[in-house]
Amino acid sequence: MIRLPECPICKKPVAPASDPNASYAPFCSRRCKQVDLMRWCDGKYAIVEPLDPNQLVDSQVEEHASDGEDDI
Repeated sequence: MIRLPECPICKKPVAPASDPNASYAPFCSRRCKQVDLMRWCDGKYAIVEPLDPNQLVDSQVEEHASDGEDDI
């Protein structure tokens, strides 16, 4: 049997996003959606990765080279 996904805040079952009644997916309610937003705003969630300046420059050079456009 396939289980319904759980709300990441309260762990209640959530209707799939393809369901027309799933207006707050992936959350079960407006409240849980707002709780998640406030956690992001308060800095409780973060995507942390050490940033090396050389890595940033290298990635920009690679992106420009993959565009296939010449600056002549």
